Amino acid sequence: MRVLVAGAGGMLGADLLPLAQAARWDVTAATRAELDVTDPLACHDAVAGHDLVINLAAWTAVDDAESLEREAFAVNATGAANLARAASAAGASMLQVSTDYVFAGDATTPYAEDASTGPRSAYGRTKLAGEWAVRALCPSSWIVRTAWLYGAGGPSFVRTVARLAGERDQLSVVDDQRGQPTWTRDLADGLARLIDAQAPYGIYHATASGETTWFALARALFEELGLDPARIQPTTAEAYQRPAPRPAYSVLGHDAWTAAGLAPLRDWREALAEAVPQVVTASTAP
Repeated sequence: MRVLVAGAGGMLGADLLPLAQAARWDVTAATRAELDVTDPLACHDAVAGHDLVINLAAWTAVDDAESLEREAFAVNATGAANLARAASAAGASMLQVSTDYVFAGDATTPYAEDASTGPRSAYGRTKLAGEWAVRALCPSSWIVRTAWLYGAGGPSFVRTVARLAGERDQLSVVDDQRGQPTWTRDLADGLARLIDAQAPYGIYHATASGETTWFALARALFEELGLDPARIQPTTAEAYQRPAPRPAYSVLGHDAWTAAGLAPLRDWREALAEAVPQVVTASTAP
């Protein structure tokens, strides 16, 4: 299988590419510098000859998107549309990675794949527009929403807290936002399994099992690092103002994943215990 991975230089790409190679896919890994997804001709030329396009390219600077929504839209929506149009022309399928931010975040039970969307941020709006574009332009596509990612290949909450643990005696962390911390290595494995199983095209949610808050995640991280979790104090999202609103509830349901016969991603706490030595080592490397 000939696979183009757009945005291959990011955190998820760092974990997906080794799995793709192990699966003996014929992979073309295109970083942002190598493929500008906002250029339709470049996308057409890059996609030609491939059987599958995996789009990891995204504007992920959530706060910056509030004042630069046009630029975020160019990557998250127009870029996705360019790849989807090129994939359809080439007779290829597509996998588009999306986000929990397409939802309003005001639910109290896990969001189903067909739940009503209602993004409250520019980032969420542009990612939802990307979903619409891919579904319209390349019907042979998977939309995979995920959330709260961390990994060795890029910045994340886990790496930031690990760094701050060595710089501050006390940390205040938001305790009124709930989600599913998801290791990019587990997500990459899930995406590979989805593709290999040739699951029905459509919308899927791929996040770790279980749920927690940022505060509880930070305490669990301290425990894994052998540090005193009492150094972390809870605070509220209101007290920690940022330009872009964050979903208060980002827990995603996995019914479509289960219906496709796919094993769920493991519990977030189990994954964190295995991930920490690799993720934290990467964050402190020179």
